[in-house]
Amino acid sequence: MSRLWDKGLPLDERVLRYTAGEDHLLDERLVEHDIRGSVAHADMLCAQGLLSRADCDAICDGLQQIGADHAAGKWHIRLEDEDAHTAIENRLIALIGPTGGRLHLGRSRNDQVLTALRLYLLAAIDEVSGRTRMLCESLGRLAARQGGIALPGYTHMQQAMPSSVALWGGGFAASFEDAIDGLGGARRRLSMNPLGSAAGFGTPGLDLDREHTTRALGFAQTQNPVTAVQLSRGKGEAGLLFELALLQQDLGRLASDLLMFYTQEFAYVALATEVTTGSSIMPQKRNPDVLELVRAAGATAHACLDECLMVAAKLPSGFQRDLQRVKAPLFRSIDLAIDGVDIMALVIDGLAFRPENIRLDEGLYAAEQAYALVREEGIPFREAYRRIAQRYGED
Repeated sequence: MSRLWDKGLPLDERVLRYTAGEDHLLDERLVEHDIRGSVAHADMLCAQGLLSRADCDAICDGLQQIGADHAAGKWHIRLEDEDAHTAIENRLIALIGPTGGRLHLGRSRNDQVLTALRLYLLAAIDEVSGRTRMLCESLGRLAARQGGIALPGYTHMQQAMPSSVALWGGGFAASFEDAIDGLGGARRRLSMNPLGSAAGFGTPGLDLDREHTTRALGFAQTQNPVTAVQLSRGKGEAGLLFELALLQQDLGRLASDLLMFYTQEFAYVALATEVTTGSSIMPQKRNPDVLELVRAAGATAHACLDECLMVAAKLPSGFQRDLQRVKAPLFRSIDLAIDGVDIMALVIDGLAFRPENIRLDEGLYAAEQAYALVREEGIPFREAYRRIAQRYGED
């Protein structure tokens, strides 16, 4: 086993452990995307006359087999592999022989990892967006079941104006639709093909067709100039993390409302038994733990965004190993978002409002009464406002 950068010199085991970090674990989710990028790269080399058709077919077939074996759980990345790229290339050479060593022509680990990462992030955007749409559908089903139930609308934590379950849930559904739009906007910086930029300065002396891999991998455009690729690292990731933080914020506010509505003092809602937990000491308790954890997840999402921004903020141009540290918060925020929208959809599908416990104060209709005075008497709104305020004992 050899690493892609190995020159035959000794390496202290402690240095390997420190520099590899979590990559051998984190890169498990990049394997299929690295293989996809490698297949496109091999096909491009063949089209450019830099790789024979026989070698290209052997490489691509070998890569597909390695990918299938990984998906089946037959192998995993080891610390000794360091990352997905070394693990895949070593297995390829073991499988098809020295021909596998031809694959790395015209690329570096720098553009290779960024290609796989961007392909993964584009897929992650689709997954988070799809699951968020399912949450919107859950809110739609709630509106169909109980949308006509009257609710007080709150400002300053006080009953303010009349609302309804449909109006309350519709506001959150619109917020989640906006989150989906925001995630779509994050695609712009991520849908640029870095492959062929190599270590950040292109491949002088090789006639690569970067547009070939752009088309094959479905990127919106080829990233140029090649020196812009490394400068862009952290920006696309931060853009996605920002949108995920906003999504978590919306999830947290929905959870906060439901936590308030679930208290004995409000008792506006009943939660399905299967989404609540019990107390180890109080037999009567059912706890809405999942809602509390969703509410807390927003803090983690914000921290992940901050971590990404701070890692990249003061780096000079060109590739810097610091960027490896962005993977962990990036993946963590994506996983939190997927888990959060899934659990909230489950909660909403089992949610039942309890209209018998919902009391609307008469004052909720004060604004409507002021509007009626304006229509009936033609007086200015401010005068109507004062008259209605006096009716409710306000100055």
